[in-house]
Amino acid sequence: MKKTRIAYITLGCKLNYAETSTYERAFAAAGLETVPWSGGKADVYLVNSCSVTSHADQKCRGVIRKLHRLSPGAMIVVTGCYAQLKREEVAALEGVGLVFGAAEKHLLVPSVLRALGHEEMPAQPDGNGCFPAFSSGEDRTRAFLKVQDGCDYKCAYCTVPYARGESRNIPLCQAVRQAEEIADAGVREIVLTGVNTGDFGRSTGESFFDLLKALNEVKGIERYRISSIEPNLLTTEIIDWIASGTKFLPHFHIPLQSGSDEILKRMGRRYDTAFFASRIDYIRSKMEKEGGLKVFFGIDLIAGLPGESDELFEETYKFLRDRVKPAFIHVFPYSKRPGTPAAAMKDQVRDGVKTERVARLEKLCSELHEEFCEAHRGMKSRVLFESKESGGLMSGYTENYIKVSVPYDEKLVGTTVEMEI
Repeated sequence: MKKTRIAYITLGCKLNYAETSTYERAFAAAGLETVPWSGGKADVYLVNSCSVTSHADQKCRGVIRKLHRLSPGAMIVVTGCYAQLKREEVAALEGVGLVFGAAEKHLLVPSVLRALGHEEMPAQPDGNGCFPAFSSGEDRTRAFLKVQDGCDYKCAYCTVPYARGESRNIPLCQAVRQAEEIADAGVREIVLTGVNTGDFGRSTGESFFDLLKALNEVKGIERYRISSIEPNLLTTEIIDWIASGTKFLPHFHIPLQSGSDEILKRMGRRYDTAFFASRIDYIRSKMEKEGGLKVFFGIDLIAGLPGESDELFEETYKFLRDRVKPAFIHVFPYSKRPGTPAAAMKDQVRDGVKTERVARLEKLCSELHEEFCEAHRGMKSRVLFESKESGGLMSGYTENYIKVSVPYDEKLVGTTVEMEI
């Protein structure tokens, strides 16, 4: 009997990739065959969508239309943020058979199998209302473990609270079990992910610090990275503990969004630039030693929020260049999202101005990243090598996320090697 073939298309954030990987494991267990989406050979296409900007919405629609042209008879299943925010719009697109919103992710696999006439299976665990997920793939060196979903902050520009719901998390014991499953698969590094990762524990009465200490004890996992943690939730207690000698690496992804106090206030952020800078300073003071590795800070930033004048943008630029000096800046142009407070604000910034500001910040990012890497030249660091080969080379990352490439050697795959940067 011919197997049902399914292809996956993931758009957007690391959470979506973790969720898609979880769907893929479940469908494989049910006997479906994974095929590349581009060949037009699939019977089912699963699109995990994004809606962080209007461009993301447009890209999702384009992908769905392209899939329908590739395989007019195939079923297209759509989930993710675009599916939640624009359900009727998505359902009306040609070829779309099923749509799953934020609270229905645990029903996706059994519902699709039922529609295909496959054997019934129970709904996947909903993880205390937070769909549990982690990524797995061919590389087998790093996995993204989703421990939290949703957000209660309701910043003025953001649709995430509407797309992913209120802040909630899987129970700590379930996160540990999934980390153990990841370790059993031979993966050595885990990146903790969530919409507001540091808010872990809100729906279970536990704490993010409790989670970190429990995960640190999981055998087989050598390294952890923390992704997307708000500066006000990265406490001095957590920083002191990480710096005391743990599996957690000197690498933090911390949303800033603006380096102007006036714009931060308009955004509804829960800190000012003085607090943000002091938190960065504290981490550096605890985790950086003279002649040793520097902490990698990845910073999220939005350019062109309504009311961001040239002067206020310059405040942001100088705050990053002269005060924070992150290793990487992830820049988004502000996108007007219907239903958010910022969409109704006066003094909307012209698209051309936003484009110019994004370009300046991306140039600054390149300069700061190069400076960060150069500062480590000649230092020794432990590098975890991945399995991918490109042009006879293989790559891996240091503890503080500097990419290192060496001639491909199969024996190095999945191993951690101390070497000179």
